Amino acid sequence: MRKVVRSFADLQDPFLAYIQDIVYATMTTVDKRNRPRARVLLPIWEVRDGVPIGWIAAYRTPVKVAHLARNPHTTISYWNPKQNAVFADCRAEWVQEDQGVRREIWELYRKGSPPGVGYDPANFWRHGPEDPKFGLIKLEPWRIQVLRGFDLSSVFWEAPDADDEQVDAPVPAAPAVEHDV
Repeated sequence: MRKVVRSFADLQDPFLAYIQDIVYATMTTVDKRNRPRARVLLPIWEVRDGVPIGWIAAYRTPVKVAHLARNPHTTISYWNPKQNAVFADCRAEWVQEDQGVRREIWELYRKGSPPGVGYDPANFWRHGPEDPKFGLIKLEPWRIQVLRGFDLSSVFWEAPDADDEQVDAPVPAAPAVEHDV
């Protein structure tokens, strides 16, 4: 069964419940040849003005920086052995200059958002939110799918301006690469 909801409030409870249960997620980006790259991270989420916003505390590795600079679209996916899953298709951006936001999200990680999802970032970045190695990625979902495993029912939400993103537009073909056999 596939259901589409207009208001994120109609999807918020199962979305947050699955994230609290699963905790870790896979973030997928693409390289300059449109090849996927996945890594396991721990996003936190909050709801502002009825819209979900995600945050990822992460090192600014050359791969993540290059991928998001070229194409800011990413998928954050959660899965557990009960086959419950969440897929958040997002626009991602690095938050560098806004120290107020960096401190706010640092504390949100310490507190847990939703409750039980988070950690003390000081374990990785000893100089606090001002640590130059503390990277922060803001996630703005344009589509979220929550999949219930026992009956494979899906509920989708799309941001009101999702069509403005042209997210399903064709991607230019990657250049041909020759391989030695």
